[in-house]
Amino acid sequence: MHVKVGIVTVSDRSAKGEQEDTSGELLKRLCPKWDIVAYRIIPDEQDQIEETLKTLADKTGCHLILTTGGTGFAPRDVTPEATKSVIDKEAPGLCEAMRAATLKFTKYAILSRAVAGIRNQTLIINLPGSPKGVEQCFAVIEDILPHALALISEDPQH
Repeated sequence: MHVKVGIVTVSDRSAKGEQEDTSGELLKRLCPKWDIVAYRIIPDEQDQIEETLKTLADKTGCHLILTTGGTGFAPRDVTPEATKSVIDKEAPGLCEAMRAATLKFTKYAILSRAVAGIRNQTLIINLPGSPKGVEQCFAVIEDILPHALALISEDPQH
C-alpha cells in the first residue's frame, strides 16, 4: 500500500518562527518508507487545527496524519479536542500503548492527553511535542501502522 502521510506541528512559537520545529522534522525522518505529502506548522488554535486535519484527510487524501504538540495540560494545549471534533471513531489503544510504554522513561507520560482516531479512511494520531517523546511514542506504534492503515482502507488481504 502506498501510504500518504501528513505531518502537523502544533506550536505557537514554531508557527511564529521563534523556535525551530525539531519534532516535525524528526517525524519526517521517522517515516522514510512513506510519502510525506504535507507538512504544516500551525499555532495552538483549535479551529485551525480542525481545519488542517480536515483538509489533509478530505482534500489531500492522507492515509495517516501525525500531529506533534498541544497534548499536555497547558491552557493552549487543544490538539486532542480538535482531533476528537473531526474523527468518526476513536482508536484509544494506540495512545494507551504509547503512554504505557513511555512511562518507563518518564513519570510525566501519564500527563499526555493525546488521542487517536479515524476520519473516513484517514488515521490521525497525536504525538507529544518534544523530539524525545515523538521518537519514543512513534517506536511503540510504528510496526502496527501498516496493518492499521490496511484495515482502514479495507485491503482484503488484512
